[in-house]
Amino acid sequence: MIKTVLFMVLCSGIANNQCKVIPTPQVLFDDYSNCIVYGYAHSHTLMTEFDPEWINSMEVYTKFSCKEEEII
Repeated sequence: MIKTVLFMVLCSGIANNQCKVIPTPQVLFDDYSNCIVYGYAHSHTLMTEFDPEWINSMEVYTKFSCKEEEII
């Protein structure tokens, strides 16, 4: 069975900080469209929940991708 998998990380624009994997409530999707829309919505939710001072000081941003994978 082929599913689309969401991969999401939280990053900082500050030098020498590495992106960290973000666990998400949903990881598997039936298609790319559902995955990408969920990724944007979840990113928005995360960013609005963070303290704006922390976001500004760390230059925080999310990155994500949706990839098809065979699920056994």
